[in-house]
Amino acid sequence: MQDKVKKRKGYRWLIVLAVVLFLTGLAVLLFPVFTNWLYAEGVQQQKQAFEEQIKEAAQNIPETGDTVLPFEELYQELKRRNQELYEEKQKDLKDPFSYEQPTIDLAEYGLEGKIIGFVSIPEMEVELPILLGANTENMKEGAVHLTETSYPVGGENTNCVLAAHRGSSRAAMFRDIEILEIGDEIIIRNFRETLTYRVAELRVISPTDVQELLIQPGRDLVTLITCHPYRHNDQRYVVYCERV
Repeated sequence: MQDKVKKRKGYRWLIVLAVVLFLTGLAVLLFPVFTNWLYAEGVQQQKQAFEEQIKEAAQNIPETGDTVLPFEELYQELKRRNQELYEEKQKDLKDPFSYEQPTIDLAEYGLEGKIIGFVSIPEMEVELPILLGANTENMKEGAVHLTETSYPVGGENTNCVLAAHRGSSRAAMFRDIEILEIGDEIIIRNFRETLTYRVAELRVISPTDVQELLIQPGRDLVTLITCHPYRHNDQRYVVYCERV
């Protein structure tokens, strides 16, 4: 009788252990899903605050009879800098990741915070804020604009290079970049307008191939770049996207 009781208790402990192991495994599997969802919710809140800034700026524009859009001074300054980058052939572009700090203070033009816009990639089900400067903190938050490349306002003779991690403890970011194909849509929402691009070319390059990130005359490009292969840092996976 005592042996039967011991056996039953042993079975119960085995069942409890099996359930605990199952729940632990399930938690490990679902944790990245949860953190990615949490990150996406945070991005939507950031985007809402960003849109509110644009709306408020539009409401505060004096009525002069002329058509003036929000953050006009910032827009014209970034256009000027993009033209300067093109004319000077990006002479200071050596290692774009070495430029950790942005060369422009958005707050001086009335745009508060570090975010200059958002990049949306429907095929990857990803939307990320775009921050100026490729420093460690910005890379944790989303996609970063590489200094000495064109700012994300579009226009002929521009190539805005955006870098992001290939997944982090918080979010997928550019993890699934290899699923992108020619023709897939990339959407840039800056402080002024929404710009639509399509994937035009896919390439794997060396980290030192800076010339592959240069402006291409006559084209309006956004270039996505991340580490390659997945979980390694030996090469760079590059996606060239051209304005529709």
